[in-house]
Amino acid sequence: MKYLHTMVRVSDLDASLDFYCNKLGLVETRRKEIEAGRFTLIFLAPPGEGIGSELELTYNWDPEEYGEGRNFGHLAYEVENIYDLCQNLMDKGVIINRPPRDGRMAFVRSPDGISIELLQEGDALPVQEPWASMENTGHW
Repeated sequence: MKYLHTMVRVSDLDASLDFYCNKLGLVETRRKEIEAGRFTLIFLAPPGEGIGSELELTYNWDPEEYGEGRNFGHLAYEVENIYDLCQNLMDKGVIINRPPRDGRMAFVRSPDGISIELLQEGDALPVQEPWASMENTGHW
């Protein structure tokens, strides 16, 4: 058995693609328009990776309310430098819900309220400001 993808439903395709691609840095690997079912599937992955590490965004053409999505849990991505990524996300207007105070872990949320865990690759980075004293924002 091998992992293929994680699926999340999105309510605003443009906002979701902006978040996952332009802010988080994922790239679209493939797209399927299913006219009979009235939905679109868009598969995203970290640059240089593909099937086996994909996120499937499911966009239903007819509006639906999905709630907050906390029962989903979260997506998790390993990152090269958690401080640099969090700063880049903040510069692009993304709220860091759980800052990387420990140099190891942070959480952000997508436009649809999906929690995304960011984990430092390898050992935690040395604790540094402003992250060390930054408070949580909202919940994650």
